[in-house]
Amino acid sequence: ASFLEYKVRLPRSAASMLTVLFMLAIIGLIIYIIGSQISNLASDWPQFQEQIGKSLNSLQAWITNTFNINANKQLTYVHSATTKIIASGSTVIGVTLLSLSSILLFLVFTFIYTFFFLLYRSLIMKFLVSVFLDENKHTVHDIIEQVQYMIRKYIVGLLIEMAIVSLVVCLAFWALGIKYAILLGLITGLLNIIPYIGIFAAMVISTAITFATATIAFKAILVIITLVVVHLIDSNILLPLVVGSKVRINALITVLGVIIGEMVWGISGMFLSIPVIAVLKIIFDRV
Repeated sequence: ASFLEYKVRLPRSAASMLTVLFMLAIIGLIIYIIGSQISNLASDWPQFQEQIGKSLNSLQAWITNTFNINANKQLTYVHSATTKIIASGSTVIGVTLLSLSSILLFLVFTFIYTFFFLLYRSLIMKFLVSVFLDENKHTVHDIIEQVQYMIRKYIVGLLIEMAIVSLVVCLAFWALGIKYAILLGLITGLLNIIPYIGIFAAMVISTAITFATATIAFKAILVIITLVVVHLIDSNILLPLVVGSKVRINALITVLGVIIGEMVWGISGMFLSIPVIAVLKIIFDRV
């Protein structure tokens, strides 16, 4: 927005609106790419069912041999569990629809808020400085500037990190002959925004899809090894280099922040927990 305003000489309202539309276009492009990949994945659904069936049969045989529980008893347990799941199906569908509508509403308000924050950023700055006593104005101004710098550095660094992780995972999976390498790479890059928990979720999804679509089960193990190596390189080398030390927070506080963020505000809270903690850290360092 600042670039469009000061370099291209656009009015602030036009610069703010174009910035929000640009953000919307990027998000739309990512959703389109992931959607097209998922539609291709749907064609492998019969193979996925067959693979799951084979795995369940193997698991059934192992349970029979290890715990001496015959197949009929196992089927009774499974039937009882599925009956309960089906009985609560309407509740699950209702919750899912409510969650989807909440996400859509959240996205709409996010774009509106972003536009107004960009449009009235000078007024917000003036208000925050004016709220405090005159002797604290220098400290307040310093905190606001540091927060702006940190947030900008964090967002840009996070986008660069996301792109690098997605590209590396895509290339690694492609080299290993993993099916849907682009989809799995994008999922890993997006979920990697959530510290520690995100990479684990990406690993579970990638392993399940690879196990269902690969001809060799060993490829699922290769997927796990690849993602563990990528995570180690990312957290120890890439993250400090790209995002910088300004946003580096103690690992325990990071995990606690992500969990509390999820409890307070769901998935959105998980994404926003780190920048919120980083802002608090800047304030606590000076006050």
